[in-house]
Formats: sequence, C-alpha cells, structure tokens
Amino acid sequence: MNAPANPNKALWEKGDFTRIAATMRESGEALVQRLGITKGLKVLDLGCGDGTTALPAAKAGADVLGIDIARNLIEAGNRRAAEHDLTNVKFQEGDASNLERVPDNTFDLVVSIFGAMFAPKPFDVAKEMVRVTRPGGRIVMGNWIPNDPTLVAQILKISSNYTPPPPEGFVSPMTWGVESNVIERFAAAGVPAENISFARDTFTFNYPGTPSALVDEFRKYYGPTMNAFEAAEKNGRAAELQKELQELFHSQNKSHDATSIPATFLRVTVAV
Repeated sequence: MNAPANPNKALWEKGDFTRIAATMRESGEALVQRLGITKGLKVLDLGCGDGTTALPAAKAGADVLGIDIARNLIEAGNRRAAEHDLTNVKFQEGDASNLERVPDNTFDLVVSIFGAMFAPKPFDVAKEMVRVTRPGGRIVMGNWIPNDPTLVAQILKISSNYTPPPPEGFVSPMTWGVESNVIERFAAAGVPAENISFARDTFTFNYPGTPSALVDEFRKYYGPTMNAFEAAEKNGRAAELQKELQELFHSQNKSHDATSIPATFLRVTVAV
C-alpha cells in the first residue's frame, strides 16, 4: 500500500521555492546577525528551505542542521553549502511535527523562519522544538501575522479567496502569528509564558525586476500562489487574481527602479 501523500510536502515541492528565497537572502543574513551566533553553537534550522538563514548561521561559525519537508529544497541547500565551501552545515529531509531522527537536548538554538508555522499539528511542532533544544537554549520563530496589511499576509489572504475551503480540522499556519496561540502551544510543551517574548520585525523581498514580474515568480514557483491560480483558472478568475496581486505588489513596492517590498512578521523568542 502506498502511504497517503503528505499535502504539506506536495505544497512545498511544487514549483521552485528557491526562486522566492533568492529575494529573501539579505533579510535572512540580517536576522542571523541579530541572533548573536558564536563559533561552535549548535543550531537547528527547521523548515529551512534552501538555507536562507542556515547558510549565514554556518558562516558565523555555528554547526548547523537544516531540516525541511521538501526534498528539492534539501538538495538545493546542500548544493548551496557546497558552493560556499561550508562543511559545518548539512540539510536533511524531515517533518517539523515529528523530528524522530533528532535526539533530545541537542541544540543551543532552534530557528524557524516562516518554516515550522506551515507544518500541521502545531502543538506537536512546539513540543518537538522544545524537546530538541537543550536546557538554557533558545528557540526563535519568524511567523507571518494574520490580517497584517503587509505583503505575505495579504498574498495568502487574497489567495484564500480563490481556493476551495481547507479540509475539516485544518489549522491555519497564520495562527502562529497570534501571541496567545504561541503561548498556549509552548505552555503545553512545558514552557512558562514569562519565558516567551515577542517583537514585530521585517523581512524585505528584493527583486531586480518590476513588481509585476515578481508576481509572475510567485505564480510560477510559490506553492500556495500556484494552487490559487490553478483554482482561479478553473473558475475563469485567473485574470482577476493576477490583477489583485499586481495591485498589491505595486502599492507596497518601495523601490523606484526595481522591487523592494517589506513584510511585517512576529518574531518569537523562547527561553527553554
């Protein structure tokens, strides 16, 4: 019997997220610099993609393991590490809600920037992140915020208007952008509320072409947007979705000769 396909794996293996990740590199590097990473620190990057934060952490001297559900992104991450001659970072396939190959109390720092928030079973995700972090270590998450007026929350909100309703029992990834949910999930994993802090932070998408060209990148390569366009095409609404996204990207662009769009996220820091 074939095991049922993991819809999350299918979503992130669809298209080519490395094309979107390329627009996020500068912000990934800036975020890692703020984490105060020192040589020899053991870091897990969960939902790492192709290494937007894992590679800068390795360059700062950490020993880094990147785990992602999407095999194509793991392969891309290992290629990027080899291109940068980094032997202190490796990427492997895995599920943020079940890190079965990772022993307890392994990491000084667990980072998940727009990664673990997309995994199903958020209580299991929090429990696993706490389990693999050593006592005295830290967890840092970056999570998009529901109904936030900036780019990614609006892309996901617009896209949801064109796609069929999710299956029963589905927990939206955006619930990780609500502080009370984060506190509840880590509390269930044994972390008191006073050990959790929140800050608003910014990731900027930088792209050398026009905002409309960046919309096309999302349409061709970003799983959630690809799904939205497939559903919209069936209903004869693809042009409408394209127009809505183009208006969004143009209105939020801060660059005159290219594309630079800031997006607000919730930065979560958990002391374990």
